[in-house]
Amino acid sequence: MTNTKPLILITNDDGITAPGIRALIEVMNELGDVCVVAPNSPQSGMGHAITINDTLYCDKVVIDKDAPQDEYSCSGTPADCVKLAVNEIIHRKPDLCVSGINHGSNSSINVIYSGTMSAAVEAGTQGIPSIGFSLLNYSLDANFEPVKKYVKTIAEKALIHGMPKGVILNVNFPDLLETQIKGIKVCRQADAHWVEKFDKRTNPLGREYYWLSGEFVNEDKGEDTDEWALQNGYVSVVPVQFDLTAHHAIKDINDWDI
Repeated sequence: MTNTKPLILITNDDGITAPGIRALIEVMNELGDVCVVAPNSPQSGMGHAITINDTLYCDKVVIDKDAPQDEYSCSGTPADCVKLAVNEIIHRKPDLCVSGINHGSNSSINVIYSGTMSAAVEAGTQGIPSIGFSLLNYSLDANFEPVKKYVKTIAEKALIHGMPKGVILNVNFPDLLETQIKGIKVCRQADAHWVEKFDKRTNPLGREYYWLSGEFVNEDKGEDTDEWALQNGYVSVVPVQFDLTAHHAIKDINDWDI
């Protein structure tokens, strides 16, 4: 790798061979030197989990012999991948970390469960401008071609302008043809939630087990949210932060006189 181009770290939560990350690698190779450190198997829904009670393995791999990037397959979580990349593999601070392109939505409340976004957040905690990208299509056959130009545009802007301190971008794409996407909306996270259900079943040995399911409920009628943008054909860009302090509540809690 040279020092004349931006260094871009790429990771995801769907695994290093997932079509989404391969599309992201293709775009990022147009912008800089690329290093990929991604899980060796799907890690969706892992959130910001890290490995502390088991060993971690990270092996250099060649998935596309004609591509210029360095690639490493990691046995850990998305957050593990970023930690290993920054501390053990890359010998200078990345100029940008991009995570994804996730197969499925990470809008609204989904951001807190997302391994894709947690990888970006982990990089953000280390002062690296970071973006998580997701497409609203869970299929391994999802078509990422319509969103590539938006991925490139947003990543280029992040490289040029940097990121506000402590901020990471959560970018979601509607599952539409390029001609159907109306543009980009910078917006807030919708106030939505999951109504969860557990399907109780019995295995062939007679032991009961549970299968999580649920319904996504969005009661937020605002037209400035990620859910509104996506439902109306826009790419949603939500600035998120890893400082979880509810600053507006400090006075109220102090009034408890505790």
